[in-house]
Amino acid sequence: MSQEEQTLSDLSQLGEAAGAPELPAEAEIREPQIDQHGRAYATGKRKDAVARVWIKPGTGKVQVNGKDLMSYFVRPVLRMMVNQPFVTANRDQQFDVYATVTGGGLSGQAGAVRHGISQALNRFEPSLRPVLKQAGFLTRDSRTVERKKFGKAKARRSFQFSKR
Repeated sequence: MSQEEQTLSDLSQLGEAAGAPELPAEAEIREPQIDQHGRAYATGKRKDAVARVWIKPGTGKVQVNGKDLMSYFVRPVLRMMVNQPFVTANRDQQFDVYATVTGGGLSGQAGAVRHGISQALNRFEPSLRPVLKQAGFLTRDSRTVERKKFGKAKARRSFQFSKR
């Protein structure tokens, strides 16, 4: 048997002849998803809280369940959490936000609103996706409270043991 030497160019020509899929020159460009009122909608979730969020270009006014941000989220840390996507994307004071939140506590609700704002920003301006993705705002934090098991005081805590 005679062995033939093949160069890399010969191998690449074989791959082209076999119909190997070519990589696109540009990544697919996403279209903005904006409704007839000029708003982008998204749902954000965190723990047991679910937030429905609408954003539109404006002056930076944020309304949560009909109240402004300062009166709904009293703690400064929660307000900072809600504004993080805008600060990261350099879009601070450029969008008005209207959100309705149900379930969970205040911390979970703030996380849900942040997740919803990030998703809505991504739908309004798809070019912001890499920045928001890098910061981790588009990923849903799936950690939830573990359910209580029967025969236990809480999810894992046992009742106090006494030998006598």
